[in-house]
This record gives sequence, C-alpha cells and structure tokens, in this order.
Amino acid sequence: MRAQSPNSTMGKRTLRGNSKAKVYTLIWLLLVCTPRVDSSWWYIGALGARVICDNIPGLVNKQRQLCQRHPDLMQSIGEGAKEWIKECQHQFRHQRWNCSTLERDHTVFGRVMLRSSREAAFVYAISSAGVVYAITRACSQGDVKICNCDGHKRGQASDQRGNFDWGGCSDNINYGIKFAKAFVDARERMVKDARALMNLHNNRCGRMAVKRFMKLECKCHGVSGSCSLRTCWLAMSDFRRTGDYLHKKYNTAVEVTMNQDGTGFMVAEHDFKGSAKNELVYVENSPDYCLMDRAAGSLGTAGRICNKSSRGTDGCEVMCCGRGYDTMRVKRLSQCECKFQWCCTVQCNDCEDTVDVHTCKPHKRPDWLDQT
Repeated sequence: MRAQSPNSTMGKRTLRGNSKAKVYTLIWLLLVCTPRVDSSWWYIGALGARVICDNIPGLVNKQRQLCQRHPDLMQSIGEGAKEWIKECQHQFRHQRWNCSTLERDHTVFGRVMLRSSREAAFVYAISSAGVVYAITRACSQGDVKICNCDGHKRGQASDQRGNFDWGGCSDNINYGIKFAKAFVDARERMVKDARALMNLHNNRCGRMAVKRFMKLECKCHGVSGSCSLRTCWLAMSDFRRTGDYLHKKYNTAVEVTMNQDGTGFMVAEHDFKGSAKNELVYVENSPDYCLMDRAAGSLGTAGRICNKSSRGTDGCEVMCCGRGYDTMRVKRLSQCECKFQWCCTVQCNDCEDTVDVHTCKPHKRPDWLDQT
C-alpha cells in the first residue's frame, strides 16, 4: 500500500475546508443578504430543526433570546409554520391572491406583506394562531421540557349532558398563548406606528381564535360503558376550524385609521356599528391581484385554473378579471366501478376520463405592469 504524503493529505483537507466555507458562505448570503421586513420568523418553517438563531434575519433581540433559550420550541414553531402556511393556501385556493410563497425568500410571501391590507391581516392572524397551536400541542405531547399538559382543572363541573369530573390532562392553551405573545409580538412592540398596532391586534385575534375552539373530550365509566360517570378534559379542535373562522373574519375585516395620540385605532367606516375588538383590521386597500405587479407583490392570475360554471371567486369571470380563459382537454385517471369483496376489501378499476380544464388568459400587454 502506498503511503500518502503529508502534502497530499493537507491538500485534501484544504479542499474540504474550502467546500465547507463555500457552503457556509452560501447559507449566510441566503439568510442575510435579503431585504428585511416584519415577521422574518416565518422563515423558521423553511430552515426547520437546524435553525441557527443568530443567522435568522430580522429577529429582534427578545426573539433571538427566546430562540436560543428554547431550541426545542423553535423546532415546534418551524413545523407549525408549515401547517399554517398550508392552511392559508387552502383558505385562499379559490381567490386571486392564493397565499403563494416564494422559494429562497425569508420574507416567505414577498412584497405583498409590505402593504397593510386584508391579506396581511389574515397572514399575521393565522401565523400567530399557528404558533399557539404548535406550542400547545408540543407541551401536551411531552415534546418539550419547559411545559407539559395542563393538570390544574380538578373537581366537578357540568355541561348539557350532566355532571362530570375533571381528569386526564387538558391541552395547555394558556402556555401556548403566553409564549406566542412573547415571541410573535416582540418586534411590533418596538415600534409605535399604525402597522405595528395593526399587527398586534391581528396577532391577538389569531391567538384567541385557537382558544375559541377548545372542546370538551370525555371518557365514559360505568357498567358496560353506560357513561354514568364521565372524566373530561379540554382539547384543541382541528386547526381547520381556526382557519375557517379567520377566513370569515378576513371577509368582514374592518378598515381602521390611527387615532391622533397614536395609541389605538378608529374605525374608518362611520356607519360601522359594534366593536372591532374581535375583528381583523387593515389600514390600506388591497390591490386587485389581477396582473403581475412586482412592486405590489402581485403574481397575477394568468394561467390560474378557474371554474367555468361558478359565479364565485373561483369562477372564470372573477378569477380572470374579464380577460377570458383558455380551454384544454386533458385525460385523467380515476377509480371507478368499485366493488366490495368479502371479506373485507374494496376493489376498483382505473377509468380514464376526458375533462375540460379552464385557465385564465394573460394580459395582452403584461409588460405594462410587470414592474421591476
């Protein structure tokens, strides 16, 4: 066997060192050399478990300290971020703005979040709700050291079905809300302007939305499961309920303006009656999102699939902004002629269908609004 010379070994180490240096430089450029906007913590969802607190752009000192102190919670937040972004995209799948995310962009949604619009209001609310949900779930499942499920409820209580005993271990929603408030609100509390107040308000609405749908879960005791005795605890509902609720709030969001002393909001609509305390609020009107406009963060609707027969937001007339649509015949495979086989399977055939798919036409002169 031929021995390697020290120079050869040193050369290979140098090459490996150079390769690592290039990788670290690339990561640093990706994380740092991008414009800073609010809520860069959303990018934790893209970084995942290998999050390096010092390298996340846009975190304020308090957020960075919480990140360093609780890396296990940051991992939960990262997983939760993927869930609430997916929920946002589900809620807006039939609308011109469809909660699109941008690859390799730590702002996640791009310039569309720079405007204090209804869309920004929804994103801040659903993201805040997502943190509450993720932290609460991690506590209850025993995934983190700092918290666990809530065992404080003791004694008897009653509901429409009668009396029950508190038992088991409830989801620790109060800790989830407390941590989400400390982490998510930290940046907004450093600024005193209309956008910061708007974000704080919508963050709170998101947190309260998760708590709103806490449900009672029970276990029956008694002879042959007669349920003469019940042991119950509180659990979070599926996150879809929170998403549905906040999407309704998006549709009825209230336009507001900052009051003269800069401490709160005034409702802009004089005919508005009631309180905006539990409503999503916004300051600026939204663009129509019909055409690509990079300055506004609009991707446009060219090429979006639309429903020819619908009169709603997913209909071709609304989705395509009156530009018309193209129709393409495509073949799709689906399961059909399914039969139950004893015992106990269902067997289906593969059937091929030809369907029409409608997509929005592009603007005749898209370069007019394709701003750089």
